[in-house]
Amino acid sequence: MSCWLALAQVMQPMAKRDKEKPAKKAKPKIKAKSLPVPTAPAKPTAADRSRNLAVARSKAAEKPVTQRFAIKPPDLMPGVVPDGKTSAIAMDYAPGVYDFASLSLGADFQGFPGYPYLANLATRAEYRAFASTMASELFREGIKFSSKAVDSRGTAEDNPKIAELEKAVKEFNLLGVFQTAAAQECFFGRGQISINIKGANDTLPLVIAPQTIKQGKLTSFTAIEAMWTTPNAYNAIDPTATDFYKPRSWFLLGKEVHASRLLTIITRPLPDMLKPAYNFSGMSLSQLAEPYVNNWLRTRQAVSDLINNFSITALKTNMAQMLQGECDGSDILSRADFFTLTRANRGLMLLDNEGEELVQLNTPLSGLHELQAQAQEHQCSVTRIPAMILTGISPTGMNASSEGEIRSFYDWLSSQQESFWYHPLEICIQILQLHLWGEIDETITFEFNPLWQVSALDAATIRVNNANADAVYLDRSVVSPEETRERLAADPDSGYAGIDVEDLPEVPEEDVDGSFGGAASPGGGAESDVDYDTPETGRTDERDTKAKTRTRTNRHEDN
Repeated sequence: MSCWLALAQVMQPMAKRDKEKPAKKAKPKIKAKSLPVPTAPAKPTAADRSRNLAVARSKAAEKPVTQRFAIKPPDLMPGVVPDGKTSAIAMDYAPGVYDFASLSLGADFQGFPGYPYLANLATRAEYRAFASTMASELFREGIKFSSKAVDSRGTAEDNPKIAELEKAVKEFNLLGVFQTAAAQECFFGRGQISINIKGANDTLPLVIAPQTIKQGKLTSFTAIEAMWTTPNAYNAIDPTATDFYKPRSWFLLGKEVHASRLLTIITRPLPDMLKPAYNFSGMSLSQLAEPYVNNWLRTRQAVSDLINNFSITALKTNMAQMLQGECDGSDILSRADFFTLTRANRGLMLLDNEGEELVQLNTPLSGLHELQAQAQEHQCSVTRIPAMILTGISPTGMNASSEGEIRSFYDWLSSQQESFWYHPLEICIQILQLHLWGEIDETITFEFNPLWQVSALDAATIRVNNANADAVYLDRSVVSPEETRERLAADPDSGYAGIDVEDLPEVPEEDVDGSFGGAASPGGGAESDVDYDTPETGRTDERDTKAKTRTRTNRHEDN
């Protein structure tokens, strides 16, 4: 009974609250508003157009210039910097450098794109063509060793060590390593070659001497991509120092390596303020050529699209009902589908004689190949590679030739070899000598072989001209036969290289008059009465030799 009383006491206040709630008001009915009748917009006046143009210009001027790649510390591959170490390109190492460098940037300039971006550019055919062509042409003809040692007569002596050194260059694939480094320098702006010596301390400077590089201790030369290294320390205090803004040591994937053990080649160096942002690399050839490649790709695609749609077939018909919305247009679309399905040279097209007309719209294609060729040639301008070498396409037109461009390109490559690649290659060759013999032979030198090679016909013409010049010099007694033989023996392209200079051939008796086979002289002069042979001794007398010389001189003057 008490339970029922308690329940009643609880229910009574709830009923009272329900009675006190106000009654819900009825929602007022919304009257439908009449929609305004659309009117034609008023045409803008000249003042309105001028005012709108001024507003657009002001908004464009207020728009901030955004950089695609900002000037900031570059992102490094995880593990390049050892744990607990700080890279020299970090923000706290060079405060203010990145902000100050950013002041020089405008709408047409940008910072370092990063190694992932440059690596993706290397997957395109155009950028690979730049790097592979440059690297292969630099070391295509290789190098030539020679000896500075000469004998008593001034002739270069043969050094047996040269053959052994040439063999070691091939075994260690030295030129192949340099070619790989040249390609990486084009891709990433920096090429590096590691000198790997067994048992060496990589943190110490490399001293090229028998005391530090023992015989037989060289293991290999290795080309290192720029993404695996970053500077450990560099001089940013004294601009008069030789190592100012040049790394003294590098971090190579978690370990410290002295700069002398990691040969660094940069052929497109940057100003000092940009070096930290580029990880102390140079300007990548891919980044330099990117605007030109983008123009080429856009032009190539535009020409391809234009050729694909240069001819358009139009059907003039009544489309008033479809445009006014009186029908869904299924009839007209069915008409177009029927035309497309039956469109062929052997098909039959039916047209309404009064309401339809077939029109062919053709876009002129003349001049497209010239525009496309110009866009392709613009890529060659930034890389300085002739189109004949880069693309293999011969120039067109009457008497068109790219020989002058190729010669100029090879001259430029020769200067690049001497400026950026000779010294690193010289260091490697000295280390090879220490590895082979435990000493450096100072008489052995090397040079790059000429990149421009003459044809077989031109080489034969040169030899004929040299032979004619030698004949004139001998006839005028300017040089002796021994001197001529020395020149032929020393010239590797003469066809007589290495002959014995002292082993002179015997002159036949019927050829003592200076003509071949006893024939008369070209001037038709009489034969000389001088007897050049001495039967008693079997050799030419000195007086007879002088007489022979005078006789040849007189004959030449008569001619």
